[in-house]
Parts: sequence; structure tokens; C-alpha cells
Amino acid sequence: MRTTRDWQDADARHFLHPFTDFRSLARKGARVITRADGIHLWDSDGHRILDAMSGLWCVNVGYGQRALVDAATRQLSELPFYNAFFQTATPPAIELAELLAEVTPPQFEHVFFTGSGSEGNDTVVRMVRRYWDLLGEPGRDVIISRRNAYHGSTMAGASLGGMSGMHAQGGLPIPGIVHIEQPYWWAHGRPHGWSRDEFGLVAARWLEQEILRLGPEKVAAFIGEPVQGAGGVIVPPATYWPEVQRVCDRYGVLLVSDEVICGFGRTGRWFGCETMGTRPDLMTFAKGVTSGYVPLGGVMVGERVARVLIERGGEFAHGYTYSGHPVACAVGLANVRLIRDLGLVEHVANDVGPYLAQAYADLAGHPLVGEAETCGLMGALLLVRDKATGAAFDPAWEAGMVCRGHCFREGLIMRAVGDRMIIAPPLVITRTQIDEMVALIRRCLDLTLADARAAGQLG
Repeated sequence: MRTTRDWQDADARHFLHPFTDFRSLARKGARVITRADGIHLWDSDGHRILDAMSGLWCVNVGYGQRALVDAATRQLSELPFYNAFFQTATPPAIELAELLAEVTPPQFEHVFFTGSGSEGNDTVVRMVRRYWDLLGEPGRDVIISRRNAYHGSTMAGASLGGMSGMHAQGGLPIPGIVHIEQPYWWAHGRPHGWSRDEFGLVAARWLEQEILRLGPEKVAAFIGEPVQGAGGVIVPPATYWPEVQRVCDRYGVLLVSDEVICGFGRTGRWFGCETMGTRPDLMTFAKGVTSGYVPLGGVMVGERVARVLIERGGEFAHGYTYSGHPVACAVGLANVRLIRDLGLVEHVANDVGPYLAQAYADLAGHPLVGEAETCGLMGALLLVRDKATGAAFDPAWEAGMVCRGHCFREGLIMRAVGDRMIIAPPLVITRTQIDEMVALIRRCLDLTLADARAAGQLG
């Protein structure tokens, strides 16, 4: 039987991990996860870990759900694969498309399946430009996104995203994609003395200013995550998204809601656009559609776009080998039904979401926390050097990474985005388990505070 060191040595020899400094990981050795149940993981040394990130924002129904395992097993026995090319379909893909039309907002009756959220956002670029071409406006091809947004790591997905580190590698963004500033009140509203609601309107009008700068006749779409996830759980002010909707309506710009993280109950509604009060024309999804048990993504296509593609177009020259993969769709069916049967959306909205919000309000009093905010079962804590002024830590000290290291050692998976510590636990989490998680978070904050004092980092 292999030891942890055996696994780490083999990993270092052969496995190139995503978003990783390969040399550094080879020196340190990967953490090897061997099993999971509910909201907990176990590593190869037997340590129990509370997974406050749902894997990678995706294990909404928690680990070990037998209904999903059985759905995959049955489908693998009956029809492990067939493609959706050549005018063919499989029952799981058809049935999942039907079910998604039921649980998504009423403007969505059609879905285009992909293998991931990144592929879904690549599809959005192709579909948006095809739509305007069919309407006789091929020059309307610019897509506006936001800085610090994350929309995947394919060429188009990374271009739509606003991560400067990704753009620096590979000559991104590709042409026809531009970015405006993100609606991050702490960084861009607080320094000006704007209230959150005032700033929400200011930030939304940056979109209008960019549309006018480019010329409305050139702007095809605006894409945004309801809550920016990988950017640090940036929850926009309540005034932001309604004003974005008004701007898009005024200039006829398609609105795309990236629901890869926010979808399937994460915000306390089935989809984040419902929480934020928008009516998107296109909606990308992945992650929570299968709770990460198998890869699946897609684009919900609103009738404004679908009617043009269906009635005016010939062939849409785009697709993937695994579009509508029967095993993935079978698991998606079981997963969405389980979310509905367990009442997980209501569980987040009425029970654990408000409970987490109160727990985070209490954590806001910690000496290291400058800002604490939640939306449903997403949360962020901003670590600051001086609580009174909100002054940031010296970036070279990497406060977030110091805190994340304590989290790993204490049996908690919590992500660091700069100095923002973020969580997105499985939707099946209970109040008792939130108490367990928050106690671990508080302990890790205390340990980080001690380190900050020892390093002379406090104001």
C-alpha cells in the first residue's frame, strides 16, 4: 500500500497541477485527499478536514450522495457514451434539458451543453456574435466584462475574465473583449466616502460610460458573475445589478449571467440572477449542476437569442465531443432532483444562510477583520493591518497565505484571495456544522494575529 510520500513522489514526477508553481509544489509535496463524506474530507495521513470550499465551489449536495453514484452506475451500464452530433440525442440529455427549463427563470427554454464552465463561456462568445450576425449587425461584437472577474481559463474564458495575472501569460485578452472596474465597495467606494448604495449606482454607470465610449452599435453583451467568486466573494451593493439591467435594456445589449459558482442554490435562490433581480439573456452554468461528481457545464439560452438562432440561422458551427454526455447528464438529473427533494435552496435562504450571516457579523469584531460579508452560503473576511483605518498589510507578508496555512494545519479548507479569506461550504451544511466551521475560522484568525504581532505587522 502506498504511503503519503509515495503518492507525493509520483505526483511530483508526473502530474502538472492547475494554477500551480510546479517547482514549489514538488519541493513541498501535494496534499493527497483519499475520501470524503458529507462536508468533510480525509487525507492520506488520516486527517479529517472540514471542506468550507465545496471542493471548488461545486459539491453543493455534499460528498457521498448515493443517488448520484447510482445514477452514474446505471447510465454507464446502459449507454456510457454517445455524442450529440449527427442529429442524435440521448434520453439523459433530453430529460436534463427539460428539468433545467423548469428550475431556471422563465425566459429560458433551451440549453447548450458543454463539459465545463470555461467551455460554456467560450460558447457564449460564439453564440453572442452569431446572434448579432444573424440580425445583420456583425460589427456588434464587443463583449464587456469586469476586472478581477473569473470566467474560466480557456482562451476566451480567460479573456472574458479580468485577472491580470492570467492576461500576462499568453497574450490575452483576445480582440473584442474589454473590461470595466469591479463593484468592490471596500476598494473603490469606501475611499470616496460613498455609501454602498451610492457606490452601486456609480459602478453600474461605468458600464454605461463604456458602452457610450465604444459606441452602442459595437457592443454585443455584458457578462458578470452575480457575486464575484474567485475574485474574492465580492458582493455588489443592492443597487448595482438593477442599474446594470437598466443600462443593458436601454442600449439593447445582451446580459450574460455567469452562474458557474452562484447557480443551483448557492445564493439562496436557484440562480444568482434571481437573488440580484436581473433578467439575463444567457446564463452559463457548471459545478453545482452535478455537484462536481462528474464534469458538466452549459449555457441556458433565453428566448430572445434562441428564436434568432433557430429561426434565422443555418448551422451553428460550434460544439464539443462531450456536449450532453449521457453519464454526466444522468448525474445532473439526479443532482438537481436531489437539490429539489432536500429543499436545499430553501435551506440556504431561510436557515443556514441567515445563520452564517449572523456568525460572520460576529467575526467582524475580530481585530484582523476589516470587512465581513456573506451572500447565501458564500462568505468573505478581509484581513487588515489596522482595524480603525482599514489599512492593508504589507503585500510581501502575504497575510492571506499565512492564515490559509493555519487553516490547513487546523483541519479547515478556506481559500485566500489576496487578503480576503473566502468560503463556500456545501449546501447541506447544518447550523451545528457552521458552528464547527466558524470556531475553526476564529482559531485560525487568532493564530494569524499572533503571527502578525510577532512579525511587527500590526498598525
